[in-house]
Amino acid sequence: MSELSGKVAIITGASGLLASGVIPVFRAGGARLALTCGDDRLYQRFPDLRDDRDHICLQNADLSDEAAAAELVAQTLDVFGRIDVLVNIVGGWDAGAPVHAMTTETWNTMLRLNATAAFMMSRAALPAMLERGSGVIVNIGAKPGLRANGKDAAYSASKSALLRLTESLSEEYKRQGIRVNAVLPSTIASEELYAEDAHAGVTPAQLGSVIAFLASDAGAAIHGALIPVFGTR
Repeated sequence: MSELSGKVAIITGASGLLASGVIPVFRAGGARLALTCGDDRLYQRFPDLRDDRDHICLQNADLSDEAAAAELVAQTLDVFGRIDVLVNIVGGWDAGAPVHAMTTETWNTMLRLNATAAFMMSRAALPAMLERGSGVIVNIGAKPGLRANGKDAAYSASKSALLRLTESLSEEYKRQGIRVNAVLPSTIASEELYAEDAHAGVTPAQLGSVIAFLASDAGAAIHGALIPVFGTR
């Protein structure tokens, strides 16, 4: 994916499962990375990153907080001088209770993790993108954002909000050189689980390839797309 060569990408949630499939393809493409990582899992997965000067590891923070999102963007600009790509991976899942038994905390947490964090990060990164007249934002939606399954009202509503945010961002900024799209996975399965059961969902690597395509120059004509990446599930 040589179209990523030299690009600066912020990838949030870098210690999580999905990022384990996104980071390798961005590195292989030659991107420079600003990664949020609050524990040592990132370097356990990618020990060679410790000596890679084309990345910085930023202290994980509550990115639904306006000041934290602004600080992450400021640190990236301070080190790399630009932001070409923002991949909003940070999110969460909580389901299993019907609405009458759901706590207010669950509702607020799902909206904060799955919608507000992407809003805060996008808002913080956009001025630098607008100044350059180019940029890419890729959000991570979910299949339930299109249609709820039941007993997942907070999660589904939060992912639906993220999809509407994606469409709004695209409409507002596509004529200013900024592309905004979302991928919609079903269940994200580990490589090991997928090897045992190809119907388990999609792997991080499969999603990483789609995200990298959207971030690259090859995806230049794609705006406001909500791309299902369901596998055979």
